[in-house]
Amino acid sequence: MVAVWRIENYRRAEAPVTGLVTKFGGQPTWLGQPQWPLSAAWGTPMRFLCQIALEPELVGDGPGRLAYVFVSHGDHGRDVEEFDPDVTLPAGGENGVIVQPGAFARPVAPLASGPTLYHQDGSPAEYTVDLVRDEDPEPMSSAEYLALPPDERERYFQALDHDKIGGTALLHEDDWPAGGPWRPLLRLATNWTPFYLNLGAAPVASAFLSADGRQGCLLVEDS
Repeated sequence: MVAVWRIENYRRAEAPVTGLVTKFGGQPTWLGQPQWPLSAAWGTPMRFLCQIALEPELVGDGPGRLAYVFVSHGDHGRDVEEFDPDVTLPAGGENGVIVQPGAFARPVAPLASGPTLYHQDGSPAEYTVDLVRDEDPEPMSSAEYLALPPDERERYFQALDHDKIGGTALLHEDDWPAGGPWRPLLRLATNWTPFYLNLGAAPVASAFLSADGRQGCLLVEDS
């Protein structure tokens, strides 16, 4: 079995959350110097999605203590189709996972704050989460998964189909981003979140950490 932290509940923040904790929206609480990634298409700061406290089970002996996830995303009401939001490419320049301490090779700005999440009505969004420690089934290859009887395949899918930190990726390794090896960091079905994130039709955002825990990447796919 694989350690996982299920996201059981989102709690809207009554005041800015400034601790080194897992949260969605608001402004990053930088562990080191600010490193705000820039959109390759627009040259503007990406939108802050979340920060994730990196438990030792996620990073092993790696130095990373916090991961910050960003995506390119237009202002409220702006059409996402104004640029190619191909965030399925980890080097595509329209997403960024900053690990501190760690490494990030693409352009950044030394901004402590910038664009962040919001609700459908345009109001700012910031949420902490209730995390429940659990275990996911071990990963399977595509061939192993397809070889399961239909009822076992459905049980395996349902066991992995939830918002979570760590655990086993529902996406098979042969479909993971290039440049690995990677380990799962975040799975987020954005159509079910209390905040608004326009990344396409029914997208699932999956973030990954490198094996040494020093860098990350993001992949967005249709669910």
